[in-house]
Amino acid sequence: MRKRFAAVLEPVWISLLVWCAAALWLLPPWLSDTSGLALRHPLFLLGWLVIPLMLYRAVRKRRRDGRVVHPLTGSMAQMPRGFRTYIPAVSTGFRTLAVALLFLALARPQNMHERVETDTEGVDLVLTLDMSGSMAEVDINPNRLEAAKEVMLDFISRRKNDRIGAVIFGENAYTLCPLTLDYSVLSSMIADLSLGVISDKATAIGNAVGVSLNRLRKSDAKSKAIILLTDGASNAGNISPEQATNFAKTLEVHIYTILVGQNDKGHAINPALLVQMAEETGGAYFRATDKRELASSFHKILNALEKSRIEDKGATYAEAMGKYLLLALLLIAVDLLLVLVIARRVP
Repeated sequence: MRKRFAAVLEPVWISLLVWCAAALWLLPPWLSDTSGLALRHPLFLLGWLVIPLMLYRAVRKRRRDGRVVHPLTGSMAQMPRGFRTYIPAVSTGFRTLAVALLFLALARPQNMHERVETDTEGVDLVLTLDMSGSMAEVDINPNRLEAAKEVMLDFISRRKNDRIGAVIFGENAYTLCPLTLDYSVLSSMIADLSLGVISDKATAIGNAVGVSLNRLRKSDAKSKAIILLTDGASNAGNISPEQATNFAKTLEVHIYTILVGQNDKGHAINPALLVQMAEETGGAYFRATDKRELASSFHKILNALEKSRIEDKGATYAEAMGKYLLLALLLIAVDLLLVLVIARRVP
């Protein structure tokens, strides 16, 4: 009687063995993860309620299996059993585990890694662009302004963690875009620039730096910089370049100056002033007479900028659904192999 009861419950205890083996394999990675597993859709785990019904059905089927009455059944029961007699029970174990893993996969498991502090490199940076009438000169193809815009747009497209703003200036200075990480908006604004949008009869370098500093005044970045691109000398504004430079030193803002153009006829330039502004603030001065030199200037500025280290605390998630789904499909395939091939019954 005891042997018959044990035989009837074979699907249950073999299923438990299969589940224990799977647990020994799957649990260690969970336990080694300091934050464990997160489920996006945990309600799918209610599907596990079908597993006891599957086991109950397997036990009922075991009880209903036909038996042959024979005088030697007692002796035959003592004979060793072949591995095929255990296949239905093992199949039940694989099938129930596969169903459990399928519902676990539907619950969207994610490995949640420990919250850590990571360092990302970034700079708060203002691009300050001269929009005076002389920027229409064609000594740089297609003209100074369009060449400057192209190089700026390429520079922006290569940024990832820098907050970048833009200031334009002519007779006065104006904020085109405040500091932002939305590079698409910033690029669109710069691409749409054309001469004449502001008064372009003079060049107010001091005001331009002043407005740029106002954008950086409340910045808490470790590194702050202004890239000032102009083609002429300062001849307008109510803030002198020297005053603006002193303000920049107080705020610890580096000024990188670029004098663009190769044809200086018709308007004055003052390279010495741009050199002074750069040196006093810890920046650098560049002269660009063509687009290649202009692009090279931006590249050198990028390498020279001291990177700001910004702490970023957060939890990271990695999808784990795939491995459980793959294991479930593998178990289903093995179950079909056992039932349809190895334990196949031939009438």
